[in-house]
Formats: sequence, structure tokens, C-alpha cells
Amino acid sequence: MKETSYFFAVDLGATSGRTIIGSLSGESLELAELTRFSNTMVELNGHFYWNIHLLYSEILNGLKMVAAKNIPISSIGVDTWGVDVVFFGKDKELLGLPYAYRDPHTEEAPERFFRTVSRERLYALTGIQIMNFNTLFQLYTLRKNNSSLLAAADKILFMPDALSYLLTGEMVTEYTIASTSQLLTPGTRQFNDELLKILDLTTGHFGRMVMPGTPVGTLSAAVQRITGLGPIPVIAVAGHDTASAVAALPVTDEHAAYLSSGTWSLMGVETPRPILTAESYRLNFTNEGGADGKIRFLKNICGMWLLERCREEWGAAREYSYTGLIEAALSAPPFRSIVNPDAARFANPPSMLEAIRRYCVETGQPEPRSPGEFTRCIFESLALRYKQVFNLLNTFAATPLRALHIIGGGSKNPLLNAFTAHALGIPVIAGPSEATAIGNIMLQAMAAGLVPDLVAARALIRASVATTLFQPEETAKWDAVYPLFLNIYRE
Repeated sequence: MKETSYFFAVDLGATSGRTIIGSLSGESLELAELTRFSNTMVELNGHFYWNIHLLYSEILNGLKMVAAKNIPISSIGVDTWGVDVVFFGKDKELLGLPYAYRDPHTEEAPERFFRTVSRERLYALTGIQIMNFNTLFQLYTLRKNNSSLLAAADKILFMPDALSYLLTGEMVTEYTIASTSQLLTPGTRQFNDELLKILDLTTGHFGRMVMPGTPVGTLSAAVQRITGLGPIPVIAVAGHDTASAVAALPVTDEHAAYLSSGTWSLMGVETPRPILTAESYRLNFTNEGGADGKIRFLKNICGMWLLERCREEWGAAREYSYTGLIEAALSAPPFRSIVNPDAARFANPPSMLEAIRRYCVETGQPEPRSPGEFTRCIFESLALRYKQVFNLLNTFAATPLRALHIIGGGSKNPLLNAFTAHALGIPVIAGPSEATAIGNIMLQAMAAGLVPDLVAARALIRASVATTLFQPEETAKWDAVYPLFLNIYRE
């Protein structure tokens, strides 16, 4: 029997976080969740921040459990959502709470920035889609607002790198998370000097650039004392959660697209090099870094954020669980109300229910009233938006895309997955739901020399996880309603 190796994964999303143990034995991978906790934005003086102290404390709680259970972990890896950064002073101490990407202070930032660098040139320099919360626009806004935090910052670390620093005392910049910033040149995988100069920053403000699978350091003496563990290595996995998730794709067909489905939905394909064309610019597609040196050519789509916010307003009753809402949606009339999930008004409204109602009124549609009607509206709208983006993505493919792999938490949503298959008219393969944690763990295993490369890692994943196939069955109905979606599609 082959010896079992254990890896500790920290997987932080924009609404919740987890610590997970991955057990690798021969050709088998198993996951066990240790802890799960909420990750909510903190509103202070009209701004939204992340409680990094709480996140660090929750990581320590997971590590304490590892010590209490005597689990001989080989290493630790941290992945998070993209773009957000943490500031540290000359004494390497944390400077305040990091801004959350949904903070409204960047709402007009791209337009202001384009007075210095045109939209076209910015895309040519970075290959990243224009989104107001990109790190570039966050830093630009803070600089224009004479932020005391930015003025005092000696180092700027992306969220997973900041947490790794708090664990080890070592500062790095992991490539995949940095690639979400709109500050890198995609061909060189390095910071773009022209953009840094505009921000009055240098590469010295960031940690050394490392690729996924690079050791950061070992747990500091203080963390060892707090947790009861020894000098466990911390690995810079694919720090961007989507990059880790895509690393776990159980693909066998290169002519397939992927959809990483969670709070955000990210649809794309893997390419050997960036796609920087007039059409990719016009359609606002992005080129982010992958775990194996490939480019993740994709588009961000608002995912379950709309429903998550609705659930907050409804409360925590049983009928408002995902299972209860899916049952209610099945009983609601189809195609009654449709919205553009990516409309700016849905970014962080005071009331998501009211924002959806108002959109429907403005577009001459009935307002959803019951939780089932809201849920069906959101699911159908997402599936139609997926169809729109998939059709656009197909224009960049050398041969037609034949399937869609859905990974992440959304892969456990059978109704939305079925809607997606019907809308796209192609098979949908759902799973693994724990793709981000699996990718995180497999990159640690690769760093440990237990798995030779990503091809072998994906073969191991296919042998270890179950997937569910959804076949298109009602494509004609979805094709008929698609023009309505395009007609009401608005920002």
C-alpha cells in the first residue's frame, strides 16, 4: 500500500471560506472539510473592507485542528478571489483593512484613467477586460484620493500572498493572482512599467514574482507556537481561486469550454498564448494566467451573487435554502421575467430584490414576487447570459466548442445546470464542485514531487471524482426566448 500524503488547502471566496485536508494515496484523492466560515464585507464610513484579521484567525483555527488531530500535513496552500490587495508598512506591519472590490469608490475610475491611457492601449498592454474594480483602478483611485494607506505602503500584496506572508513572514507575488490586476504584461508575466509609473509605484512595492508551485517559506516561529505545528512549508499555489479551479478540470476534450460557477461565473477556454485582437477588445474578454503557463481566456459573469443577496433579504428559513428555492423555482412559470445579471445596478445594491423588480418594470416585464419567481428569474437569466458569452467565445475557437465543464459550487445546482445545457444546446458536464480546493491541493502535490505535471494531475482527478452529465433537451424553447433576452439586455 502506498503511503498517504496530506495537504492543507485554504479556499477563500467572496462570501465564505474553508480549510480542507486533501489525502493523496497512489491514484486516489480524497477531501475532508475541516472548517467553514463566513467572509463578509465590513462597512466603515461608507467604504467596504475585508476583515483580514478574521480570515487569518480562521486559518489558524484550521491549523490548530490539524495539530489536535495529528494530521501529518506536507504543506499549506492559500487561494482567494482576485484583484484585492493588502498594504504593509516599512516595518512589514499590516496597514489597515484591505478595500473590497465591491467598494463604490472605483465606480468612475476607468473613465478617469482613460484620460491618461486610452481604453484600447490599456487592453493592448495588459489583455485584461475593463472592470472598474481591477487592481489598477483601485490603486489609481487611492492615489488620486491621496490615500494615507497607499502613501505609507512599502509593500502591496495580493490577498493570498498577504495571508501567506502572515503565516511565514515571506513576501511573494504569485503570478495567477497578479494576472487579475490589469498591471501585468501578459507576454512577459511581469509588471508593466508604464502603468506602474502612472501609479507612482515600482516593482519594489510588490513581492518577488513566483509561479504556481513555488515554496514561499515555512510557518513562522509565532505561528508554530500558536498552532502547535512544526515548520510546515507554505506553497504559492495558483493563488487566484479560478486558476486553481481550472487546474482541476477533468478534461479529455480540448474542444471544451469551462464555467467556474460560484459567486462569480467565469466562462472561458485555455489557450497557449494571449488573444489580443480588435474583437477580443471589443467584446471585453480577458487573458489571465493559468497554473501551467497557459492563458485562461475568459469573461467574468455575475454568478450566484444575485441569489445570495436575495437570500440575505429573505432570511435563513428552510424554504430559502438552495434546495428549497430550487423546488420553488420549478413551480414558478418559465420565462416570466429576465434580467441582465451583469447590469451595473446589481453590483452591490442596498436591496437586490428591489433592483431586480425595478429592472423588470423598466423593461416592460412582470415583477417577480415570490422567492420561486425570483430564483427562476435569476437562473434563467444566468443561463441566457451563459449562452450569449458561449456564442462569443466560440468565435475565437479554432473548431466549435463541443461541451461545457461546470466546476465549483454551482456545479451542484441541477436546475441551473439543466437550464445551461438547454440554452447552449451542448452537453454540460458538472463537477467537481470542490475544483478550487482540488486544484490547490494538486499543485501542492506537484510541488512535493508526487505528481509530475498537470496532465497527470487531471488524470488522477478524473479517476477520483464523480461528474454529472446534463444533455440539452429543450433547446428550441431557449432559442425562441433568446431574442427577448438580447432585446432587454442593458447595463
